[in-house]
Amino acid sequence: MHANIVTLPGDGIGVEVVAEGVKLLRAVADAYCHTFTFGEHMMGGCAIDATGDPLPDETLAACRAADAVLLGAVGGPKWSDPAAEVRPEQGLLGLRKGLELYANLRPVQIYPMLRDASPLHPSRLEGVDLMVVRELTGGIYFGNRQEAAAGDDDPSASPSTGSGQASGQALVAYDTMIYSAPEVERIARKAFELARLRRRHVTSVDKANVLASSRLWRQVVTEIAKDYPDVTLEHMLVDSAAMHLLRRPSDFDVIVTGNMFGDILTDEASMLAGSMGMLASASQGAGSNGVYEPIHGSAPDIAGQGIANPLATILSVALLLRYSLSLLTEAQAVEDAVLSVLEQGVRTPDIAGGGPSVGTAEMGDQVVAALGRALQA
Repeated sequence: MHANIVTLPGDGIGVEVVAEGVKLLRAVADAYCHTFTFGEHMMGGCAIDATGDPLPDETLAACRAADAVLLGAVGGPKWSDPAAEVRPEQGLLGLRKGLELYANLRPVQIYPMLRDASPLHPSRLEGVDLMVVRELTGGIYFGNRQEAAAGDDDPSASPSTGSGQASGQALVAYDTMIYSAPEVERIARKAFELARLRRRHVTSVDKANVLASSRLWRQVVTEIAKDYPDVTLEHMLVDSAAMHLLRRPSDFDVIVTGNMFGDILTDEASMLAGSMGMLASASQGAGSNGVYEPIHGSAPDIAGQGIANPLATILSVALLLRYSLSLLTEAQAVEDAVLSVLEQGVRTPDIAGGGPSVGTAEMGDQVVAALGRALQA
């Protein structure tokens, strides 16, 4: 088959790990007689520096025309001023909105040979295999927000706390968490459909004891569950979910939750796998096009050193092959190659536990070699 894949290396280690993802895609294309074409575009801090826009129109147009998008990471200290009007993360949110990618899938699996890399006791990791389905284009990240100085006549203003503001004034800021029933319905259906392919259990995570938006969330998910009588539904408050994700992670199958809660819980879940460098993600909409990326950030502290773990990006490539290109055999071959390399004891520093390690490019080479060996067997 022929596929047009847009790459967005972004900032920091994004450039390094995307290069390894492309390396794997080229190897897959050669091995299975496919033709993949690649178009690289700017997004994030590098795009701000070049154009003043974290998501240039040319980049968004290319992503819309692509069969799939492979993304590295965006951001870094250079652009980290929270008061700045233009920030790299705006490019990420704009991409999700522009491609109407409402579902972020984040699988969490434990490789037995990496159990010692996790801060949790190995006994708690037995049987962990879960999927977090995060709503991606609604909630608090996209609701109305305001940063402003409030005066005495603003009833929402709190008394001055003596933090340097003029007498009688305080800074007031707000972010609005808003969800509509259709937004919740479509992400809930995605979760239930995935659960039917797994262990048929959905845990819906909210904060319905406090938030009106979460009460709507729970109401809609409960209603949608009636269409899936073969799937068990469990509701859980987000604080309880955060605790049980570490206490009894193997009990979870599919977790469906809102934008901010999903963002936080999946970072927590990365510790089950031992490193954020091991977790892939897929962002999907109504069509086959999607954005595939590791869940980690740009890691400016190690950028340019050639030691970043590319496996999350390589596993994201497997998701790309599976979900956007429907190349199931090829996707499984990439995942098997990663497993083979780990079984051989090859490690990047983040999962080496102080032992011998390899760099970013060498890890990519090892996975390509394992893929080749498997095809020759």
